Amino acid sequence: MRFFPYDQPYENQREAMDRIHNSLHRGQDVLFEGACGTGKTLSSLVPALEVAREQDKTVVITTNVHQQMRQFVAEARAITREEDIRAIVFKGKSSMCHIDVDYEECQALRDNTRAVVDAERDREQLERRQRELLAESQDGDGSAADARSAVMEELEDIEDRLEDLEEQNVCEYYRNNLTEDTDDFFAWLFDDVRTPDEIYEYAERQGFCGYELLKEGIEGVDLVVCNYHHLLDSTIREQFFRWLGRDPDDVIAVFDEAHNVEDAAREHATRTCSERTFDSALDELADTDDPRSEDAANVLSAFHRALVETYEDSFGFGDREAVGGTWEDVPIANEDRKDDLTLEFLQRYSGRGIDDDLEAAMKLGQELDEEYEEAYREGETATRTECQTLQAAGFVSAWMNEGSKEGLYPVVSVTRDAGTDEIYGRAELYSCLPRQVTGQLFDEIYATVLMSATLQPFDVTEDVLGLENAVTMAYGLQFPDDNRRTYAVETPPLFSSDRDDPAVQDEVTEAIRDAVRMTPGNTLAFFPNYGEAGRYADRLERRGDRPVYLDEPGQSVEELRQEFVADDDAVLCTSLWGTLAEGVSFDGDDAHTVLVVGVPYPHLDDRAEAVQEAYDAAFDGTDTGWRYAVEIPTVRKTRQALGRVIRSPEDVGVRALLDRRYSRSAKSDLGKYSVNGTFPHEEREELIDIDPDKLKFAMLNFYGDHGAYDGEPPAP
Repeated sequence: MRFFPYDQPYENQREAMDRIHNSLHRGQDVLFEGACGTGKTLSSLVPALEVAREQDKTVVITTNVHQQMRQFVAEARAITREEDIRAIVFKGKSSMCHIDVDYEECQALRDNTRAVVDAERDREQLERRQRELLAESQDGDGSAADARSAVMEELEDIEDRLEDLEEQNVCEYYRNNLTEDTDDFFAWLFDDVRTPDEIYEYAERQGFCGYELLKEGIEGVDLVVCNYHHLLDSTIREQFFRWLGRDPDDVIAVFDEAHNVEDAAREHATRTCSERTFDSALDELADTDDPRSEDAANVLSAFHRALVETYEDSFGFGDREAVGGTWEDVPIANEDRKDDLTLEFLQRYSGRGIDDDLEAAMKLGQELDEEYEEAYREGETATRTECQTLQAAGFVSAWMNEGSKEGLYPVVSVTRDAGTDEIYGRAELYSCLPRQVTGQLFDEIYATVLMSATLQPFDVTEDVLGLENAVTMAYGLQFPDDNRRTYAVETPPLFSSDRDDPAVQDEVTEAIRDAVRMTPGNTLAFFPNYGEAGRYADRLERRGDRPVYLDEPGQSVEELRQEFVADDDAVLCTSLWGTLAEGVSFDGDDAHTVLVVGVPYPHLDDRAEAVQEAYDAAFDGTDTGWRYAVEIPTVRKTRQALGRVIRSPEDVGVRALLDRRYSRSAKSDLGKYSVNGTFPHEEREELIDIDPDKLKFAMLNFYGDHGAYDGEPPAP
């Protein structure tokens, strides 16, 4: 309890902390599901810090949600008021760089800058030594004169070296890190828990590189708050642990919003290479007279031509004209043979051998990359050029050698350049099995806590992420049961084939309209996609009962949220797959009712089918893929959306699922189409099946019993 910053834990919070402490003490992984009000952050962070203090570990707490990052900072600050801990909030270099250069340029700048500073220090030492020797020689010491002559020669060499170095690119911010007193910065940094924005602004005022100072100061801290990629990207993770001065077994990791780890791990494992990278690589090879360039160009041009031919062959009548500004997949996988791109590549390639040509391309690319870095160091170029040959050759090598491995799915995509109207493509090795990333991570580090409001079913989470024998715990809403109602409204199932049926639309619209009218305040309405959100927003607007807000792709979600919560008795229509479905709270009077309309299955494209097939193969079941990859993530999304309201013990609200597939009574009729059984037992028990015509009366009575209406209640 020394790390618990408040008077008393919530109900069940002390039990959760005890169980997590015992598990971490034994080095076990923990799956922790807790609804809003459980106090998940402190329930995980407090015992993690205690075990870390006992066993000389470092706690790393990570999230991919900005709002949660702010929450972690607030909790860490509260802890520091009670117990002395050193905490750092770490973000990627791109968000903290004062001169906006990428990693490779930064590396070259730092090397150059350090070389200049080291040479200047050497010059100062030699100048001091030659003054001492001059004084000694003037006192009659003959040997001092000879020594001074040697020092003067070294000084001339240093001056020549500095003259060369001063023509190179350097970073003045990093130079100040090396030459100025940074004690005040570190005193300020550890006086509180500082956000990356605060660090950036403080460092900017002092002329320092805050990111590099963070890297220097991170060693030996008790707590680090960071983004997912610091742990999920194997290359970044290795560097990150090195900055911490820790081996993986010295780290306790806490993943927040851990239901997102699956997709994040898949994204980090996926490799892509665009047609434009191949174009640049071939131009690069044409500009070099190295004899290996011919072999390198031979293999890369064959893959480039195969890529173009593959997507061009896929176009039917009007398809080329329909390509937009987002990446659109072109199916290339085959069940009984290699993918279309590989077959096209093998047909087009001719030469001494693909492996030999790729080896020549890789070696030449590595040498060119070293030349580019040297040119940047020497100040011959203003930016650090990336070697496109090395990137293209590395990708083709992975495509040919790894493309058939379990869980990797070959994809070609196309897009249209908005500026030139040109269509171009990319090849991608899409990773279907997240455990190929996370399994290795969990094996390496000491222990992990994965926490979320929607981690169940735990056995699926363990399978998908590669956990073994994790300790599991789940705590539902701790707020008063009487303050909420959760309805399964038996409107028609919104199967994709029925969504355009006018009768279905009318019935669903009436149910939404009834819920909105009976709500004493704002209503959130989540739909399977933005198209459906727009459809029903338009229908509600035509009725004119309440103000209607529509969330659309490309608009500022935060501005829309602020406008909505400033209103009263309004409805906000959005997609369940948008950013408002999780990580955004609607507290107090921001919204009282939340509706989920339909079962929001994702668009089942070839990638989704590939993930299902990979799961079927990995987990030995014909229906496992559908359950693991589609149904359970969809219900988790639904549960996340339901959690946007009822955020405190005082909140009063209704949560309604509009689709018969959610109801208990329809399970026997709908069979495999029912999703009621996918919810955890405790949440199923809360679901009240209700006829659409009776929803308005149930809500009227509920809100009326709580005195929620300001004045006369609405007429049903």
